[in-house]
Amino acid sequence: MHHKISQVRSGRWILPGVIATREAAFADLKSINVRERKPFSAVNTVAPELPRILSQMQHETERRVADLHMVRASQTPAGRNSRGAGFKVALVGTFAPRKCGIATFTTDIHDNLRIYHPEMDVDVYALDDGKGDLAYPGVSGLIRSDDPASYAATARAINASGADAVWLQHEYGIFGGDSGDMACDFVDRVAAPLILTFHTVLRQPTAKQEEIMRHLIGRASRIMVMSSHSRDLLTESYGAPNEIIEIIEHGAPDRPFGRQAQFKEALGLAPDRPVMMTFGLLGPGKGIGQVIEALPAIARDHPDILYRIVGATHPNLVARDGEAYRESLIRRAEELGVSHCIAWENRFLDTGELLDQLEACDIYVTPYLNLQQSTSGTLSYAVALGKAVVSTPYLHASELLSDGVGLLIEPDSPAAIVAAVKGLLAEPQRLERLQRRAYAKGRETIWPRFADATAGLIVKAAARNRSVSAAGRQGGTPAVAAPGMSAVLGMTDGTGIAQHALGIVPDRRHGYCIDDNARALMVANVATRLPPDERLRLSQTYASFIQHAWNEDAGRFRNFMSYDRKWCEDIGSEDSNGRALWALGHTIENADFPEIRDWAVDLYGHVLPHIAELGSLRAISFTMLGAAAMLRHDAGHAASRDVLERGSAMMVALLGHGRRPDWTWFETMLAYDNPRISQALIEAAAFTGDEIAGKAGLETLRWINDRQTSAGGHFRPIGSESFGRKGEFLPFDQQPLEASAAIDALRAAYSHTGDGFYRDAAERTWQWFFGRNDRGVVLADPASGRCRDGITPRGANANCGAESILAFQLSCYSMIALSEDPRQREAGQQFDEEIVHIN
Repeated sequence: MHHKISQVRSGRWILPGVIATREAAFADLKSINVRERKPFSAVNTVAPELPRILSQMQHETERRVADLHMVRASQTPAGRNSRGAGFKVALVGTFAPRKCGIATFTTDIHDNLRIYHPEMDVDVYALDDGKGDLAYPGVSGLIRSDDPASYAATARAINASGADAVWLQHEYGIFGGDSGDMACDFVDRVAAPLILTFHTVLRQPTAKQEEIMRHLIGRASRIMVMSSHSRDLLTESYGAPNEIIEIIEHGAPDRPFGRQAQFKEALGLAPDRPVMMTFGLLGPGKGIGQVIEALPAIARDHPDILYRIVGATHPNLVARDGEAYRESLIRRAEELGVSHCIAWENRFLDTGELLDQLEACDIYVTPYLNLQQSTSGTLSYAVALGKAVVSTPYLHASELLSDGVGLLIEPDSPAAIVAAVKGLLAEPQRLERLQRRAYAKGRETIWPRFADATAGLIVKAAARNRSVSAAGRQGGTPAVAAPGMSAVLGMTDGTGIAQHALGIVPDRRHGYCIDDNARALMVANVATRLPPDERLRLSQTYASFIQHAWNEDAGRFRNFMSYDRKWCEDIGSEDSNGRALWALGHTIENADFPEIRDWAVDLYGHVLPHIAELGSLRAISFTMLGAAAMLRHDAGHAASRDVLERGSAMMVALLGHGRRPDWTWFETMLAYDNPRISQALIEAAAFTGDEIAGKAGLETLRWINDRQTSAGGHFRPIGSESFGRKGEFLPFDQQPLEASAAIDALRAAYSHTGDGFYRDAAERTWQWFFGRNDRGVVLADPASGRCRDGITPRGANANCGAESILAFQLSCYSMIALSEDPRQREAGQQFDEEIVHIN
């Protein structure tokens, strides 16, 4: 990839982060002096320094040019920014000005993606605990960490924004609930692919912590960790798929090497004074007490040693004990006679000032006692700035400091600290060699490279969604061709159609059900690609199952049958009974075989008085759809007309009771097959002439269609995880059954009104099967008639069960009927007949 270098009228050549002219040097020099808190009055006050600074800038220019070539060597000729062009990512985590390590990391991601990948749109949703009265200018949203409603509102906002990916920074303590379990509810609500950064991966979590981790992993499209150890723990202990995990080391600043003297002077220190430093929120786990215990022995050989302890006391510790811990350390230093060797900086530093203070030290010490710490941003910074690091072997340090990059010492051992520090200070050349090795290692993680790696992470999570969805928008969606029947035949035996499959293989453990056999009979009624004898054989098989399912004693259909042909119940659910009657009505209207139609007429008439007593809303809807089909065959069938009139009156009453300003629905919650209720009202109105019911059907269909349309315009069915949730709905899992119901209802509305809105919405829903969906996955294969079992947060469910196959089959024939509508022909609508196969 080639980076543009621009020449401006002044003759300056500009490279990102480098201004290589004498005029710019004075400007940079001024900024340096401001940063170092020195007055800048005139050029002659700094003239003695100018050759050195210009030399540094020339070195920096050459180094950055080399770095740019290295960074771009592995990228495409299209340019660095081409990979993420137009991507929008929702970045969720704590954020500046909040003072914590995760906030710094999230802010670094945001800032460096903006610098190095400006083609990406990064929206920040900041977690806030409400304790600091902080302002977050420029963020897209604020999440109150202890407020479930705030998480829900933010998820809705992200879904409405059209984000291509959601990137969540995870640490148990920054989320509300038990061990931070509010993060789980949040990720359940977002529709875009989820990227997770796990800042802590525990080897021995509590049961609740493990439950949370497994839940988050189950929702993730990509996972980022910063160490191999964390990756291995995720796969071995938490069951995370290795293929979705990426190791991206913590990013770090890109500054010149060896400027200790300059930054010591800025702190008012002698340039040759040896300086050690530790940074972070002060607490017992930091091991600072061990360094203080080591200071007397170090000071005996190096009396001018200075140990700078930088960082505020941990707020949780302050809330519990005040500054008692810090004061105990100060007292201990006084007892040991080393108070003069310690400088305390009791505040949280922003990143720029932290880097300046890091530059002023010779040795950076991280004597942490908690060896499970998997990430330390300041350790990464120290290495990238070329500091000699002395550290206990916690996880991040063990990996980053391997191969001689730093010194690893025994934990909780002042003697080990003494030996390591004195050894370095006694041999300046060895100290410089270690610093240079650290600096060289740090070139691997400087911000441009970190930004490239994280941009690639976003693209991997979202690109499939974007590319396949775009293909759907550009017309790569089949429509009018009747589907193949091999999928249906493969699931069918002499008893009926099997319920479930493992991949494409029928899973006999789950046997059969009347729901699927009712749908299968409806498919057989319209399966025009089958030879008549094969079609009749299938119709007989499914009809026989339905006939045998009728329990005369109970006046109900049974539903579930085991593979050995034993009924698992005497009475099936109300919904399954309603669907069975609907299949009978559909058969009466559509079957080509008189004998099959006659059978259906007889059984329909026999069971209708029993089924008409059902009280479930969906059972009533299915019964009404069966009654409407009967009336299309026999307009004088009084019992069916009565079903439509009573059902319509009940639904209109329910809508009046359930309606709210933002909720135009019959129930206080959404479940499955929602559009079927609206469809039943619309089809009933054609026979009853009930305008109020017809308008209610159209109004509720538009409302549910709006809820099932994403910000990007594609179909997003009500997820199965929504069922039972009052007044809300979630995006997963998405099932073909919902697309089939929507297409049928929209076709009914188009037939009733001729309004092209419904036709267009049906076409968009149809495209969901072929990749225009939240994961950009193709679910259906028209050649075989097969369909996968829907979409999970990770992508397609590879199983192809009967319900999904039959939902796709029925959707095909509904779209055929829509294309053959005379008004559709007059409008000149054409459907692309390209066949898309499952990969």
